[in-house]
Amino acid sequence: MRTTLDLPEKLVRDAMEITHVETKTKVIVIALEELIRKSKILAIKEFKGKIDMDIDLDIIRGR
Repeated sequence: MRTTLDLPEKLVRDAMEITHVETKTKVIVIALEELIRKSKILAIKEFKGKIDMDIDLDIIRGR
C-alpha cells in the first residue's frame, strides 16, 4: 500500500542505523511488526495467574 508520511528524518535515520536496514520502507515495516508483536505479548501476559495449569511435566514427558 502506498502512503505518504511526514516522519522526523532523524528518527528514521536512527532506526535505520540501529536495525542495520538500508531502506525507509523496510525500517517502518520492522517497526510496525515489532509494535504488533509487543502488543500480542502484553495481551498474553494479562492471563498470567488466571489459568489453572494443573500439569505434571514429568508425566507429559514420559518420565
